[in-house]
Amino acid sequence: MIRDTVPAVESAMSLPRWRSLLFVPAHAPRFVETAHERGADGVILDLEDSVPQDQKCESRRQLPESVAKVGRKGKWVLVRVNRGLRALAADLDAAVMAGVDALVLPKTDSAEWVLEIANAVSELERERNLPLGRIRFLAQIETPGALQRVAAIASAHPRMVAMALGPEDFSAAVGSAPEFDLLLTPNLSVLFAARAAGLLPLGFIGSIGEFSDTHKLREVAVHARRLGFAGALAIHPTQVTIFNEAFSPSAQEIEWAQGVLAAEEDAATRGLSAFSLNGKMIDPPVVRRAHEILALASNN
Repeated sequence: MIRDTVPAVESAMSLPRWRSLLFVPAHAPRFVETAHERGADGVILDLEDSVPQDQKCESRRQLPESVAKVGRKGKWVLVRVNRGLRALAADLDAAVMAGVDALVLPKTDSAEWVLEIANAVSELERERNLPLGRIRFLAQIETPGALQRVAAIASAHPRMVAMALGPEDFSAAVGSAPEFDLLLTPNLSVLFAARAAGLLPLGFIGSIGEFSDTHKLREVAVHARRLGFAGALAIHPTQVTIFNEAFSPSAQEIEWAQGVLAAEEDAATRGLSAFSLNGKMIDPPVVRRAHEILALASNN
């Protein structure tokens, strides 16, 4: 297999700010029409699980109009494609267009699969005179086999920008319910592989289908950010506001970070790289975390 390549300028694109990505069934006009008003950082037009088989063709046909609608107000636009070869080929033919920022790849099970899709997308970009490499990939890890290859998947291609565990599919694959004890280790594996490859880790430790208990959802989302996750996928607008808040620095964190950087500047004038602040030792890794918090705050 020939590895597809993309220009260095495209492969070095900065990571997007995806605190919340809202799934919208591509066959449902009333959801597509209002998706840009829900407050999510990005919208995922779903051609996969949420679309009945007999409506997939029409969803593809309507995709140019749907992309334009959900991309209003500067929203990131993603399209989730199907896994089967025939459906995937039709999805790619429909989805590789101007206005689409990324493809969501469900049930990603190997680096080779990512490369195959990258090759196909590059062919379509060339044929359609689109910027080569601009469309990026968010891979969903949904089986134990894929989890064993998660590091290779994360670094499979420069188009890779994010990864997320699919908690419902993963739980079903191991014959379990999507509970904390089962999902902690797989989520952390995705988190570590994504961070090692310079990707966005998305998700939280729990079922994506639980949106009615907003208090619990807020708790698990805040916990996910403390673990190192950057955002999460939402299947209901109720989740969007919670995720945007949970994956953004709090006022207390911003105040702490500002204090650290002010103290660092003072310490630097005294030739110190490590110093004490409020009874705690501050060294370069802590200063880096303070910079990251303020960078996130400025992008909200």
